[in-house]
Amino acid sequence: MARVDVIMPQMGESIAEGTVSRWLKQVGDEVKRDEAILEISTDKVDAEIPAPTAGVLAEITVQEGQTVEVQTVVAIIETEQAAATAPAKQEEAAAPAQEPAAAAPAAAPAPVAPIAVPPGGDGNGGAETADERLRRRSTPLVRRIAAEHGVDISGVPGTGHAGRVTKKDVLAFIEGGAPRAAPALAAAAAAPSTVEHPTVEAWAGDEVVPMSRIRKLTADHMVLSRRVSAHVTSFYEVDFTPIARLRQQLKPAFAERDAKPTYMAFIVKVIADNLRKHRVVNASVSGGSIIYRQAINIGIAVALDWGLIVPVLKHADELSLLGIAKRMADLAERARTKRLNPDEVQQG
Repeated sequence: MARVDVIMPQMGESIAEGTVSRWLKQVGDEVKRDEAILEISTDKVDAEIPAPTAGVLAEITVQEGQTVEVQTVVAIIETEQAAATAPAKQEEAAAPAQEPAAAAPAAAPAPVAPIAVPPGGDGNGGAETADERLRRRSTPLVRRIAAEHGVDISGVPGTGHAGRVTKKDVLAFIEGGAPRAAPALAAAAAAPSTVEHPTVEAWAGDEVVPMSRIRKLTADHMVLSRRVSAHVTSFYEVDFTPIARLRQQLKPAFAERDAKPTYMAFIVKVIADNLRKHRVVNASVSGGSIIYRQAINIGIAVALDWGLIVPVLKHADELSLLGIAKRMADLAERARTKRLNPDEVQQG
């Protein structure tokens, strides 16, 4: 019976850690070689990890939601086939015992702080190895901590994979009275990198789905981009000629029902009918989760002398074009006269 380690893979040369999103197999399950047994998320990609060999999943060492460095053992598979190299490994392990007992063990070398290597070389004109490239990098969290405290990461001894600087390394370096960079340099390096999303209430019937790591990073980066980058608005030109003709045809029938077929009514109708098909548009970010709304409620801004108010047209997908037009007119009138109920107004 051989035991084979399943390790956290490195999904790119700059990726130093991954998060176990979901276990597809549980302890005791049989697995086939190359069968997906877990899902992981990194800063760059979500991926399924295959079994390195066939056997039985004997042990899970990293639980769902836990983040570990690459090359960390996340599970162990037991296989009936003993490794063919086991005898050779045993001989290699026994070889040192045959050396003269008088030979004293060499003293452990003193830890040396990693040296910053410029991209494209090893400092001596040679090509830079993958480990050297990884050693120069760190996670966004570590870089943010270092920037906030004005610490040069290249001077921090790293204990992670390939000498990579971890969170513990940089915190220990700071607590030990680390030399600080110039204030101007620290201020320039410290860019906003974390986002606290407000939480919103989930209503009856809503579906709350935790975000995947990559979707949460996308949401964070969208907000960060808003803070530091100029906005760009896209405009789409639509030919409303057919709508204008239909509107003229419907005016007499609508007038008999004390309603007007406004252009906004047509727009709301189209949006309401399509939000069910494209549910991600009718969703809210709540902390680290996404709430997919089941109710199709559309807020329509009304500009008044005393300010802007947004009455909510509830269950708009259940209304006809006439019903939308009448409900919109009623909400707008009650907004002007301040007769709207609190639950009819969009909050926030």
